[in-house]
Amino acid sequence: MADELEVLPPESENEDEGGGPIKSFLEHLEDLRWTIIKSAAAFAIGFVVCLSAAPWIISFLEWPLDQALKIRTSSAPRTVLLLGTNVLGKMPSLEMAKQAALPGLATNADSFYRLTPQLIGTNWVMGIVPETNPPVTATLQNSVKLKNFGPISGFNIVMDIAIYGGIVVAAPFILFFLGQFILPALHIHEKKFVFKVAGISSGLFMLGVAFCYFLMLIICLSTTVTFSEWLGFGADEWQAEQYISFVTIFMLGMGIAFQLPLVLLTLVKIGILNAAKLNKFRMHWVVAGLVIAAFITPDGNPINMMLLFLPLHVLYEISVIIAWWWERKERREMAARGES
Repeated sequence: MADELEVLPPESENEDEGGGPIKSFLEHLEDLRWTIIKSAAAFAIGFVVCLSAAPWIISFLEWPLDQALKIRTSSAPRTVLLLGTNVLGKMPSLEMAKQAALPGLATNADSFYRLTPQLIGTNWVMGIVPETNPPVTATLQNSVKLKNFGPISGFNIVMDIAIYGGIVVAAPFILFFLGQFILPALHIHEKKFVFKVAGISSGLFMLGVAFCYFLMLIICLSTTVTFSEWLGFGADEWQAEQYISFVTIFMLGMGIAFQLPLVLLTLVKIGILNAAKLNKFRMHWVVAGLVIAAFITPDGNPINMMLLFLPLHVLYEISVIIAWWWERKERREMAARGES
């Protein structure tokens, strides 16, 4: 018994070599089958959850548009005509003053009037009276309404939200199930590397999505409306299906673009790149970064393109600094081992 114990390798060596019991090919296929079943179940649950929460998700995706409209101001005062809570029409106040004499018409601020029935003698007529408490939608300088222009547009929007939202909701669980299937075959140092890469990648992706949602989308949507009006086109009605697709693809593209440091530092780790090469390729990266920003920016606006390129360039410079620090740390460790 003692001889058998001596033959066994130390526990630390076993752990470093890898974990998990040795299984046959059919047993691995069975594990893969259950991984696929659990992943499909997670997606189905996420699909149902997002399908039920579609109105709230749409409101979430509309928030950047609301903020974009709030920051847009116009120096020309308007006269707004209301019927109930609906806006019947808008006209520059100076032009309105030439055509009609309305009480209290302001020339330096927006004026609001309500169309309401009035009794004159024995006849009811529609009259115009000043409105002191206009709805919020009427106070926006350039309101944009999302509308469906097809019989199945609403269904397509709901299905897109349910599918893409279901993937996002189920993604952490799917990654966990894949980890249960793959990680037992990896060495301990490989497991640590996978966990570290997954954490950094998730953080960079969420950072890119947040940057797009809270800044890029607001500026992009605001300039898009301005550009349409400059060309002489109305920008008060947009197709809801195109807007939802535009917002989701833009946020996804930004999340993927923010994976740049992870890609560069992985290439540094495997020896393809180093700090000197990254410094040498900086000007080439500027050109490549501008091209990437142009492709990711949906409206092609130069301002939006630069706003996207600047954080990408900052991430590139951070990657250069980290690569330089790694090389410096490695040289110190080599020098310390040489002295010892």
